[in-house]
Amino acid sequence: MRKKYLSFIVAMLGVFLLSGCNNGKTSLDEFENIKKRGYIILGFDDTFVPMGFKDASGEVVGFDIDIAKELGRRLNLEVKFQPIDWAMKETELKNKNIDVIWNGYSITEERKEKVEFSDPYVENRQVIITLKDSNINKKSDLEGKKVAVQSGSSALDAINKEEELMKKFQNGKPITFDTNNEALMDLESSRVDAVVADEILSRYYTTQRGSEKYKVLPEDFGKEQYGIGMRKGDKKFIEEINSILNNMKRDGTTSKISSKWFGEDIIK
Repeated sequence: MRKKYLSFIVAMLGVFLLSGCNNGKTSLDEFENIKKRGYIILGFDDTFVPMGFKDASGEVVGFDIDIAKELGRRLNLEVKFQPIDWAMKETELKNKNIDVIWNGYSITEERKEKVEFSDPYVENRQVIITLKDSNINKKSDLEGKKVAVQSGSSALDAINKEEELMKKFQNGKPITFDTNNEALMDLESSRVDAVVADEILSRYYTTQRGSEKYKVLPEDFGKEQYGIGMRKGDKKFIEEINSILNNMKRDGTTSKISSKWFGEDIIK
């Protein structure tokens, strides 16, 4: 009986130690499996101009798309672009439906609890966009106004942090849309009074649609940085991506891609 009891204790201790090594803080690195498979599945919002979106012909294009393709080439891996519901991005990653979240993905403390981030590579702000003739000229003018934002976005997180101001919006909260494009189209139609969104997207969108129709307020909802999101514990994968991104900066590749999309080098 004593031998059986000791064997049981040893077995249970082994299970405990194994589970302790995989308690949600770490996981088996997937990079070797990805290399064996031969491709990376990249999850993105296919309306997020100019980072990653579908053009008029249905082709996936964008700044992040070009960076990802070059990174895949250097890893000798194909990159498969998978459109996802942006509000479900971390769930898609956790369930292994995608390998990376890469599409103007803002680094926040809340997201750090769910994913591992690469080094930041782009600076961004959460700006307030209105129509040119709007009487909204500063943040406090949002009181009583219909303010739009993309659901699941860092813009929504930024608004939520300024709870007292948010309570003064019409109905005490922002109006959420599945995409920034839908929010900005409602702004054009005057169905909402303002949109809070990434500056990079907003500047590109308003330039394409006619910048004379819009204004971006001097005040914003905070600065942030973009990074690439991977599963917790994918240390080797992160190291490889950071190394290649740094090499692309040094050899001028990212600068060329940035100039193609923005007319200047915006890489951090």
